Amino acid sequence: MSTEYTLSAGGYTAVVTAQAAALRVLQFDDRDLIVPFAAGGPIPDYRGIIAAPWPNRIADGGYTFDGAAYHLPINEPERATALHGLAFPLDWTLKESDAGSLTLTCTVGPTPGYPFVLELEARYTLDDTGLHTSVTARNAADVAAPYGVCPHPYLVAGPSPLDEWVLEFSAESFLEVTPDRLLPVGTVPVEGHAFDFRPARAIGSTEIDHAFTDIAFDGGLARLSVRDPAGTGVGGSGVGMSWDESCPWLQIHTADKPAPIPGRIGLAVEPMTCPPDAFNSGTDLIRLEPGAEHTASWSIYAL
Repeated sequence: MSTEYTLSAGGYTAVVTAQAAALRVLQFDDRDLIVPFAAGGPIPDYRGIIAAPWPNRIADGGYTFDGAAYHLPINEPERATALHGLAFPLDWTLKESDAGSLTLTCTVGPTPGYPFVLELEARYTLDDTGLHTSVTARNAADVAAPYGVCPHPYLVAGPSPLDEWVLEFSAESFLEVTPDRLLPVGTVPVEGHAFDFRPARAIGSTEIDHAFTDIAFDGGLARLSVRDPAGTGVGGSGVGMSWDESCPWLQIHTADKPAPIPGRIGLAVEPMTCPPDAFNSGTDLIRLEPGAEHTASWSIYAL
């Protein structure tokens, strides 16, 4: 059974597991802000994990970096991809904690498919404005390393079905993907498309498992909100997420599942430093030189 840590502050409660440094529970006044998962068991659908050293998927698990070809294990066999990095199976080590904050660390690599060494540090801080997370990667080897990261929470706006939730975020483009493997084709403007949520509107029956970009950052932060008009409280209930400019991409997934598996139980919102298959395209891929560090930050809060 994985060790877990509980944080409390300002009406919020968060539970983080040592495995994957995953956010297992986040509540405000006993209201779920994310889809939780059971203590002590496997993490379903990568809920709440830190995806590193790459977010999303790498086609066929293969890539070339600095002239050398590498092949990663395929962990999404139905699409023949390497999904969500190498850090999620690991038990992260406690560095420090108190009632409202927690820092966990792990080392990724070297492995045959990723012969680099990254020291990762995830810091969770809870206060009366919500849960704030940062992930710092440091290259602990003597060669440059490819890197990307994202969180993987499934947000919950309220008790109504996801179709009734009202979503809003400012992105001008999305990444069109192949229908079978969800691999990049090219960016497309959201204008006039079902994926345009720049004005807040109900998600409806729209199915999304796509990355968005050309995101509006106001004062260095991008923001997303999802609200349940029928939720408790004046004007309903909701949850918001913000992130800094280290993440110019945003994956949105409506968690659609084939019957009889319950689907659309939450909205995956994943600020990403790079798009899917960035190890091959090079788009916004971070090149960490020896000794260099990179930090990405995001927050989740009640509305």
